[in-house]
Amino acid sequence: MQMWKRCAMVAGMALLALTSQAQTFPTKTIRIVVPFGAGGVADITARTVAQKLSQSLGQSVVIDNKPGAGGVSAGDVVAKADPDGHTLLLISNGTAVSAGIFKSLPFDTLKDFAPISTLASFDIAIVTPVDSPFQTLADLLAFAKANPGKLNLGTINIGSTQNLTAELFKSAANIDVQIVPFNGTPAVITALRGRQIDAAVEILGPVIPQISTKALRALAVTGAKRSAVLPDVPTAVESGVPGLVATSWNGLAAPAGTPAAVINRLNKDIVAAVNAPDVKSKLHALNVEAQSSSPEQAASLLASETRRWGDIISRAKIPTQ
Repeated sequence: MQMWKRCAMVAGMALLALTSQAQTFPTKTIRIVVPFGAGGVADITARTVAQKLSQSLGQSVVIDNKPGAGGVSAGDVVAKADPDGHTLLLISNGTAVSAGIFKSLPFDTLKDFAPISTLASFDIAIVTPVDSPFQTLADLLAFAKANPGKLNLGTINIGSTQNLTAELFKSAANIDVQIVPFNGTPAVITALRGRQIDAAVEILGPVIPQISTKALRALAVTGAKRSAVLPDVPTAVESGVPGLVATSWNGLAAPAGTPAAVINRLNKDIVAAVNAPDVKSKLHALNVEAQSSSPEQAASLLASETRRWGDIISRAKIPTQ
């Protein structure tokens, strides 16, 4: 048999195998590896979507929590998994940040994963104690500019989305402030209420109860639009900081090399799950906005966020790990 005929036959057989695989998918339990602990917003989002997804796919969809190491260990598991659509990774802006924070990774963030769809986005807010002299973002900015280096801005750990958003705030507003990192949101709230810091940058969901009980005040949100749960709170752009646009988000990805037909099947069912009224309602109760996308849109978001946060890390001179 001529060489070209043999090559064509092999290629045809491979294509037939992939097509058959896609048509029978899924054939076993689907595992979603989540690089965060159980009980957090990301975990609850993944579990809410997974429950709906299992109904449409006809297979169990389980959550495998692998927190720590900036999401690297979770990413490594999925990058090395069989590219058959049965092992997925919860990606997020944290996935994009890790590419700039770590000197080296056991995988290539943009080459070793095949994004399927976004799942949700959630707002970040700049907050102060309710009786703070800073009643608006303009008040805070005026003080910071008149008193360089004296304003203390709290966030969770260095390299987190909140911490990098604070660095972006500092750069975009051209202000000299001290960014003070804490080991978690509860510690940030305690320091804020104890007046150990003047303001904080935090994901909106965890501080909503404090805002609702009038312990904290939201000066601005950093998204491109106002928050649905705090429609009277302006965006940072509206408040005079045009370069401050940042939100937290998450989505799902498969290992690179997963057949396109499997990616498309997963996308179809994930989009349907994310947009189901009961899923949207449950996420809304967590101050999370359900938000699906095409695989191409999800890939574009991951790429643009990786570049963007890498630039912010470089400008802020944050040491790589």
